[in-house]
Amino acid sequence: MRRQPFSRLLLALGLLLATSPAFAAIVAKPVEWKVGKDRFSGYVVYDNASTDKRPGLVMVPNWMGVTKDSIERAKAVAGDDYVVLVADVYGKGKRPKNAKQAGAFAGGLRGDDRSVLRARMDGAVAALKAQATKSPLDAERIGALGFCFGGSAVLELAREGSELAGVVSLHGGIAPGAKSTTAAEVKTPVLVLNGAADKAVSDADILAFENEMDAAGADWQFVDFAGAVHCFAEPSAGNDPSTNCAYDERAAKRAYRMLADFFEERFDTND
Repeated sequence: MRRQPFSRLLLALGLLLATSPAFAAIVAKPVEWKVGKDRFSGYVVYDNASTDKRPGLVMVPNWMGVTKDSIERAKAVAGDDYVVLVADVYGKGKRPKNAKQAGAFAGGLRGDDRSVLRARMDGAVAALKAQATKSPLDAERIGALGFCFGGSAVLELAREGSELAGVVSLHGGIAPGAKSTTAAEVKTPVLVLNGAADKAVSDADILAFENEMDAAGADWQFVDFAGAVHCFAEPSAGNDPSTNCAYDERAAKRAYRMLADFFEERFDTND
């Protein structure tokens, strides 16, 4: 497949100009799935101008869940190289109305026991793979990425021992659940893109994460971006770093370049 020029990818991801002519063929189709008795609702996003099979990415948004903003970001990530599932982990119709409610929803999943979150992440991966007969998806090549809470969520796929092409956490929490065991062998490559000035991620968290990954023999990378705080890759966060949730254009450019390179290498999409 063609490698999407990085300048175009960055423009779309950074500014969310997904309605420009370059993305005219990209579609976002609602999709539902079940995990146990619970039903979930997200969107599958891809360029339908070609029927060429391509890798898939489960994309978990920040704690606000599936929103118009997250769908536009998925369109930019998908380009003509990927099929992207904007994953719902809260439940159908369970959409936070504000930050307080989002914190409650996310907090209920990322506590000491991550078993429910892990099951829902597994369900999202299965939901994406099920699109292989309905979209140009190569279900044998699957990865995941997430923002903020979503970054924490995708790390649980690696921790539980899933075998994916890779997972990328952008400014996500990295502390493990105290009651959720990390697999003896982490089989999925991990890339963590972190704001060095993010007050939500402590030095102790970083050291514990490094030790955890090393103990499991993981293929992992941890990248700090100087001066960046939480939410640094999300333009909708605004630009006031004193809130510890602010967009940082310089860090975002570098992070999106690393994200693109990470998946291109593992999926070999740079033909």
